[in-house]
Amino acid sequence: TLNLIDTPGHVDFTAEVERSLRVLDGAIVVFDAKEGVEAQSETVWRQAGKYHVPKICFINKMDKVGADFAASFASIRDRLGANPVAVQIPIGAEGYFEGLIDLVAMKAVYYFPDKVGCRFEERTIPAELEQVARRARHALEERVAETCDRLMEKFINDEPLDSEELRAGLRAATVADKLQPVFCGSSLKNVGVR
Repeated sequence: TLNLIDTPGHVDFTAEVERSLRVLDGAIVVFDAKEGVEAQSETVWRQAGKYHVPKICFINKMDKVGADFAASFASIRDRLGANPVAVQIPIGAEGYFEGLIDLVAMKAVYYFPDKVGCRFEERTIPAELEQVARRARHALEERVAETCDRLMEKFINDEPLDSEELRAGLRAATVADKLQPVFCGSSLKNVGVR
């Protein structure tokens, strides 16, 4: 059974957020792709740390004017003192936001809005984004390997980490609150939510 507790991010609801954190096994912290870490984000992040709640990050509103995944990602690292690791990177931004690249599966996921919600289609990574995706995947492997001796040995010996090893290592590091996986999308358009 999964129980989802949705708490508002507004400062007026700080007490409600604090109460809910006491019973959580994990939290998804949502950031605005244009604004990055905001003042209340810092408060919620510190509260989650106080109760040792593992966190994953979702950079939302990638279709918004001024959306900047890299800047939002950097603000999570710099302003929160977190240890974020990208698990997805966007394909485009603002009005050109088309989907994302899943760095674990190394697949591009394109979204097509329709009446009922959102259809998506997995494709190979476009040639113009292949180098960026490879660098991001390498960074993901390195960061996960730093949390597990067995994976570090494979990484040092230039042995590729398969998707299952990477997923298991990422999960263990997340639960131990050593890493915070970062996802992206647009919840309004149901992109990256599934």
